[in-house]
Amino acid sequence: MPKVSSLIVPYASYLRVYEPLAAFPEPERGHWYRYARRPERPSYQDELRRSLADLLPVPPVPVPVQESGDAFVAEVDGVLCVCPWRTRLRGWEALGELAEELPAPVLDAALPELVRRQAAQDYERWLTRNPDARPWIRTSTWQVPLHWFVLVSDEEREYDKGAGSGGGSRAEEDAPVLRYRTPMVQARRRVARALRTLRDTLDEGPLIDGLVDVGRWLEEFHPRSLVELDYGGLVHVLPAGELDGDHSAADVAEGIEALRTGDGPGAGEAYGRLVERWRSVRDRRSAN
Repeated sequence: MPKVSSLIVPYASYLRVYEPLAAFPEPERGHWYRYARRPERPSYQDELRRSLADLLPVPPVPVPVQESGDAFVAEVDGVLCVCPWRTRLRGWEALGELAEELPAPVLDAALPELVRRQAAQDYERWLTRNPDARPWIRTSTWQVPLHWFVLVSDEEREYDKGAGSGGGSRAEEDAPVLRYRTPMVQARRRVARALRTLRDTLDEGPLIDGLVDVGRWLEEFHPRSLVELDYGGLVHVLPAGELDGDHSAADVAEGIEALRTGDGPGAGEAYGRLVERWRSVRDRRSAN
């Protein structure tokens, strides 16, 4: 995938699943094996730039015409694992959520109703042929959903401050990285434990609903998969000092443990730190 520009797109974070090659049937397994051996592979920024470029024509292209053949690659205990992009599938899913995210006049200006309706019809036809399809990547804009942090622990936090702020692709290579990686079995256990605590102490709400949804999603993958929570482009929004001090997974774990032991004030303090940390980022979502 050629780079569209050197623009850094700052607004998305990601939850990814890397599956071992054994989880893929042939000939797809062979494709990913050959793909992983390439010396260079595109980045998530390349995917975002291409998607933004597709919105420029008249009429715009809301989802790619063909599915992406790209993936993220990781080695887990000597086992090669891949996380297919499935950009077209994720585009269809995101398009279905836009009506809840944007006011109707803004949505119609960006993507005319006729274009959205045609894309929805294409998706419905595709789903009849691929009823078990699911994405390996979940994306969130201008935040990391709090229930994502339940899947990981502070000990799994990886923070690289980056090497500087060069230009073009060099700027991307030098950018900070903040991510968590955990085995699938650990992620599933943490979801189950958190749900028991939350259901015992809280009414049904977005946090519980989000955990149920992500737990069901995780069950669809190979048990030896790797789960990654990546701040993605949000590292370009948060100042270096805030990134360095961001231990949101620890705050979420502390809050859930406080609920489990009946420590209401402790849970409130942990939640307050999370709200304060992420409010300034979410506010940029509606900034002009």
